[in-house]
Amino acid sequence: MKLHADYQQQKKLNLTLKIREELKELPVYVGQYARGIEPLTSASTRLSYIRDIHIFLFFLITAKPELSGLSPKDIPLSTLESLTVFDIEEYQEYLKLYRSPTGEWHQNGERGISRKIAALRSFFHYLYQHDMITANPLLKISTPKIHEKEIIRLDEREINLLVNHLEQKKLRYEVNRKRDTALILLLLGTGIRVSECVGLDLQDVDFSDYRIRVIRKGGNEMFVYFGEEVAEALKNYLEERCTITPANPDEKALFLSRKRKRISIKSVETLVKNYSRDVIAHKKITPHKLRSTYGTRLYEETGDIYLVADSLGHKDINTSAKHYVTIQDKRRRQAAEIFRIRKEETL
Repeated sequence: MKLHADYQQQKKLNLTLKIREELKELPVYVGQYARGIEPLTSASTRLSYIRDIHIFLFFLITAKPELSGLSPKDIPLSTLESLTVFDIEEYQEYLKLYRSPTGEWHQNGERGISRKIAALRSFFHYLYQHDMITANPLLKISTPKIHEKEIIRLDEREINLLVNHLEQKKLRYEVNRKRDTALILLLLGTGIRVSECVGLDLQDVDFSDYRIRVIRKGGNEMFVYFGEEVAEALKNYLEERCTITPANPDEKALFLSRKRKRISIKSVETLVKNYSRDVIAHKKITPHKLRSTYGTRLYEETGDIYLVADSLGHKDINTSAKHYVTIQDKRRRQAAEIFRIRKEETL
């Protein structure tokens, strides 16, 4: 029996149902596109792309007088056939601030716009390749430039503050202290994604080799190793976990919520925010920031960017290289502190 089968299959099933619901409101050719990219994409990626295409079709209704009164489902391929580069550029501007079909206002920064254009690029490429349109205006659209954000992570002092805070005897969240300590130390000590963390089952923890089995993006299984501090926190929590009867007798999740169900990503994000806010008020700490902290610390200790990429499950080495850039910045600061324009004269 495949590991994580129940959780992963249920997750995929839920995404599949959401995709089908979304496609009900869209033209037939969007469904053809969704089926066409299925072998190359995850269900979550397809859902995101379909939702982005929905936004684009809704934009066309608001921007094209001849489409007024139509629903996105009624937009013919001939409309897409007639679009120009100027229409796509207008859409990019529209994405900065727009009202959704439900009437809610939405904003997009550089990354949000870039992702939505990437979805549109994939969509038009499929239509063009399959001779559903004879012109592809996206071929003449440059990829929006993204200014890199500074990677926020914890320094050594902040890590000590957070861990010491977790290990205190009295906390606001005392009832879940062992669980939360194990969970946060696991994130800090392995760099796994929050989605990978909530997907862990009891049988995925291996204390003989100090490792956990995780399901990476794309469904690949991988062993991730942890140290003594994480092992101790996990053992303390598992003593408590074994006394808890899940709401569903078949539930094998490692981390349970107060309702005795598999803990959610949102719950993990909330508890990380709450604990870190108590001791690190000047930084907004998320599970991803803990992942960045691990990546940076691992590079500091090893200097091996390929090891960092492998440990974090990065397919693109350039993603991991951001940690290298941070170390270089740290070294530049140290050099500035050491450098003196005028040296003291020696007698």
